[in-house]
Amino acid sequence: MLAENKYQGLINAATVAGVANLQVREEEGVLFIDGEAPSGAVKDMLWAEYDKIDPNFLTGDLVMNINVASAAPVTSAKVTTESSNLNIRKGPGTDQAIIGKAAHDEIVTVISQSSDQWWLIRTKDGEEGYAYAQYLTPEA
Repeated sequence: MLAENKYQGLINAATVAGVANLQVREEEGVLFIDGEAPSGAVKDMLWAEYDKIDPNFLTGDLVMNINVASAAPVTSAKVTTESSNLNIRKGPGTDQAIIGKAAHDEIVTVISQSSDQWWLIRTKDGEEGYAYAQYLTPEA
């Protein structure tokens, strides 16, 4: 349980923040944390906590599968890429795995504006992750 010890602060933060259905398991040296955050701000906070423990998420010994509750407050934005699809990533950074795509001109749900560069979004198909904010235009 070395990975669990390493990420105990992250697990504690998830518990204190009210992550529902929190499940932690370790398989072959990789820690999996699953659950449902009550808001986008909580998910953003967990990624920030993860970044403190493993700067730039480089070790690859954690998989955080935390989605935001569908009842959390949200807004909409339009994907404004030149013509290509917008990558949706597991976490806030280009080093994070691409977990989906949003089509050019698609309207997505903005769960939180994590930073000036990365927004947490959800597509109409329910894919949730971080997208580069430069390619998102808030809907009026």
